[in-house]
Amino acid sequence: MKLTLSILKADVGSVGGHTKPNDKMMDAVRQDTETAIKSGLIIDGWVSHTGDDIAILMSHTRGPDDTGIHQFAWNAFIKATEIASSFGLYGAGQDLLVDAPSGNIRGAGPAVAEVEFDHEPGKGNRVRPAESFMMLAADKCGPGAYNLPIFLGFADPMYCGGLMLPNMVQGFTFHIIDMDNTDGDSIIELNAPEDYYRIAALLRDNERFGIDRIYSRTHGQQAAAISAQRLHSIAGTYTGKDDPVALVRNQGIFPAPEELTSPFAKAHYVGGDARGSHVMPLMPVPINTAVTGIYCLPLVSCTGFSVDSEGHFSDSFVDFFDNPAWDVVRTRAQEKGMEMRSQGWSGAAMLPYTELEYGGFRTTVTGLVDQFMFRNGKVEDIPAEKATAD
Repeated sequence: MKLTLSILKADVGSVGGHTKPNDKMMDAVRQDTETAIKSGLIIDGWVSHTGDDIAILMSHTRGPDDTGIHQFAWNAFIKATEIASSFGLYGAGQDLLVDAPSGNIRGAGPAVAEVEFDHEPGKGNRVRPAESFMMLAADKCGPGAYNLPIFLGFADPMYCGGLMLPNMVQGFTFHIIDMDNTDGDSIIELNAPEDYYRIAALLRDNERFGIDRIYSRTHGQQAAAISAQRLHSIAGTYTGKDDPVALVRNQGIFPAPEELTSPFAKAHYVGGDARGSHVMPLMPVPINTAVTGIYCLPLVSCTGFSVDSEGHFSDSFVDFFDNPAWDVVRTRAQEKGMEMRSQGWSGAAMLPYTELEYGGFRTTVTGLVDQFMFRNGKVEDIPAEKATAD
């Protein structure tokens, strides 16, 4: 059968600031998910939070961008928003950027990632005898937060030794999206390993270019989907950082979990953190972690699932970052973050002016720029062509 995995995630309110959703919000979304399973809309579902973002993971046979699936998630987020509002929680409905989307909610605020594939597990299936995948969810960071670790996991044998095996030696095709193009999905397809440098040249800019999808060049199957979008490009103003999600299939013809998670040990710097305007390390955390640490470090969780022949998730899941081995990474992230934040507002410690997410920063600077004058006060000293252009 054709099986679709969907994850939709949104910040619709949190306790005591941007920390975590309250229990009643989580219970309501879980109840709605159970109802969706019983009604046959979805095969299975799982609800969690990373920081203040609620994520709904689903399996179904309705394909990507299905109106019914997306409307279910939207309505669940609306109900959680109403609960948040009733308790006076911070940022109620923050990521719901339109009043009532009539179709799928991609571009309406919530982060969306979906993968569809032929699902026929069993010993007779030599390509994919068992289906396993990972769900990544991030908070307090920009849309390109996964660019570096996912690229390394799928393109660099220093991190993924499996790339030298027959099933992966031909490499992977990266679909990279230009997130500044608001007219539609502007995509370029580049192949690793031969386009390695070209891919890196784009992905170095986490704020503009992001990995959208990845495909196996050997088997043609989709390996990953990432929610690469800019909320401020949709809303026209700051509503929060973009907080991406990702679905990544693993093992066999794809990299193994350890090959995909090891690049996260870098605790690499991304845009985000307090007021969405700083440069800070991405810290791997267990699922359902609140934002309560020093500053508000960008967070990422990673959970793993198996899928049976009927599309149900395994009766348990693996929390990849809930392991003492990651404690040293979390310590490194805190140390890197403290060093960066000790620089305050200066230079690389904050995002450049063009990327500051809170409109107030731009208003402050623009108001000051308007007060600049030439020292001698003579407008005629400005080159004629510039004066005309201005």
